[in-house]
Amino acid sequence: MRIPSALSALGASLLALGLAAGPAVADASPSASPSDGSGSSAPTQAGTSFRTATELDQGQTATASGSTGDYLYWSFPADAKQRPTVRATVKLPDTHAGQTWQLDVYDGLRRRQACQYGAQTRAAAQGASTVELACTLRTVRGWAEPWSNDPLPGTYYVRLTVVDLAASDLGQPVSTEVRVDSKDMGGSAAVDGSLAKPLVPGIAVTDAQDDSASAGSEDSDDSTASAVLSAVKPKDGWSSGWWSDRWVWTGIGAVLAALAGIGGYALTRGSGRPSRVPREY
Repeated sequence: MRIPSALSALGASLLALGLAAGPAVADASPSASPSDGSGSSAPTQAGTSFRTATELDQGQTATASGSTGDYLYWSFPADAKQRPTVRATVKLPDTHAGQTWQLDVYDGLRRRQACQYGAQTRAAAQGASTVELACTLRTVRGWAEPWSNDPLPGTYYVRLTVVDLAASDLGQPVSTEVRVDSKDMGGSAAVDGSLAKPLVPGIAVTDAQDDSASAGSEDSDDSTASAVLSAVKPKDGWSSGWWSDRWVWTGIGAVLAALAGIGGYALTRGSGRPSRVPREY
């Protein structure tokens, strides 16, 4: 009987699969670009509209100076299975009346995204030195119905502005800090589908230009080049697709089911010999 040897071989295979699952999941999962926010590449200004939004990588701390009443814009990339959190700190002047600041986040289609939790709007009392705001979005999905408002992979816009202040405080100088971090939600947030292209402004124009070049276009001067409206993307590229760590755990579950089946067979089959030997007369 070779059931024990079969169990040993299958157990060794399960152990090897478990050891290989860790690196595979780590390679397949999208992650934010690490940065301490102190490098020279961190933005030091903000845009004044969606089209002029300053590009910001996840993990960086952007700084900007402005005036109360200005609209300050930044943009950052978010991929499927990420749950971004945007934090903003506004340093107010020494003397000011009470005022209220608000942090809004929009997706690549300029749809305002609801915050799952966080202080998106906060009032600063008279004489307060700073006001801190935060917005944690819902998990970015790899695919969704066209009519839904679910977050999708692509460019996201951050808008920071004051929504309530006294007329005497209008135009006073302020300084801001904005940081975006994401938590990888893993295979539990995976869906059976993906977008053909992420929601990045200008990506369709760029793809059409590349197709024309590959078809043998003879116009190679700079006048034919179209400006890309947004060039932000995750450090490892857009990873939305069919792969997720659900496949790894599904494989491990299948191996465990096979082990349970073999073990149950071994227990119920017995030794293969009758319990009583007929007596010879």
